[in-house]
Amino acid sequence: MHWQNLRRSFGLIWLALAPMARAQQELTALAHLSGDGVQISKRLNGFELAISISQPVPWRVFTLDNPRRLVLDFSELDWTGADAEALAGEVSRVSDVAMGTFRPGWSRMVLELDGPMKVARSEMAVTDDGAEVVIALSDSDQDSFDAHVGAPESALFRESQMAAPVATAPRDSGRLMVVLDPGHGGIDPGAERDGAREKDITLAFARQLKEVLLRAGNIDVVLTRNDDEFVPLETRVTLARRAEADVFLSIHADALAQGRAHGATIYTLSEDASDAASEKLAERHDRADLLAGVDLSQTDDAVAKVLMDLARTETAPRSDALADALVEGLYSATQSTYKTPKMQAAFSVLKAPDIPSALVELGFLSSERDREKMLDPDWRQAAAEGIRDALLYWAVQDQAMAQRLRK
Repeated sequence: MHWQNLRRSFGLIWLALAPMARAQQELTALAHLSGDGVQISKRLNGFELAISISQPVPWRVFTLDNPRRLVLDFSELDWTGADAEALAGEVSRVSDVAMGTFRPGWSRMVLELDGPMKVARSEMAVTDDGAEVVIALSDSDQDSFDAHVGAPESALFRESQMAAPVATAPRDSGRLMVVLDPGHGGIDPGAERDGAREKDITLAFARQLKEVLLRAGNIDVVLTRNDDEFVPLETRVTLARRAEADVFLSIHADALAQGRAHGATIYTLSEDASDAASEKLAERHDRADLLAGVDLSQTDDAVAKVLMDLARTETAPRSDALADALVEGLYSATQSTYKTPKMQAAFSVLKAPDIPSALVELGFLSSERDREKMLDPDWRQAAAEGIRDALLYWAVQDQAMAQRLRK
């Protein structure tokens, strides 16, 4: 059976990392915060960042622009005990802080700066009880900042270094290949409420959904991540294309700062968001990539953009039909959908022009009722079965439509 008749290769924005700035010795054991942990203090014309750790580890520091960020990588550091929200309020020059696992073997801290700054001093000093990293930043002008921003060519991740999907047997045209994308991960926790983190809920659900789909007998499944690691948005789409996905589903769990809402929502791609809330949600998802230290300064090639727009003329209605099926499947299985369960927004993770895609917001972490459901394995099982039924129904309808178009 033919599930997808359009395959094209499109550009990938590679994420950049800088090489190690200093390594006192070759150590690979996990370090943890010690002493005063992480401190940010105001200094004349700038600020100082001090990190006390249990042992010396390889590390590196660099800056990125758009937005302006200071990035520190450690191989490897457990950030337990550090409060990112509190640190962001210590000095006026730091507007946001994120920290956590970035990729296997590397931990990351990112400080978003409110203006151009330069690294005036960066060092790791060995102490009696471990080591201390000190980074001093001072005010700079934009030209000086631009002259030192970014990562050298030697630090770019190559395609061979990127995570690859689990190997599958040669594709059987009678089977549906579904790529599940558990949102967030690693340094990017996503929404958080009362100890529940979006990155944990999405991974737990994706694993459960994978088992349900595999038991259907005619579906193959690949996950874009299978543990608590950060995967850039562009890489998630690339992994789906490598797996020759027939369907791409990104799994999330929203939260509202104000107002009350509950129930699952299905999103498809559109540059014009359904409402202001959808637009802000898409911005938050994309911003997580920026805050995690991904360099998104490249722009689309004009020719590639035209090709992508042409491809979407076929894929968009298929994604729309997929969303309709998912809404029906989730409602039938859980009776838990949002008042307007089908929405649109400019989610970067849905921009694969050649793969029918949808983003599933399982519910609102800001809703106690939704939070309890998403943490309940029985509710997740019912939701997974609803998505399975939706995918099987959509696949039959999609194949029938493809046959009619060929005649």
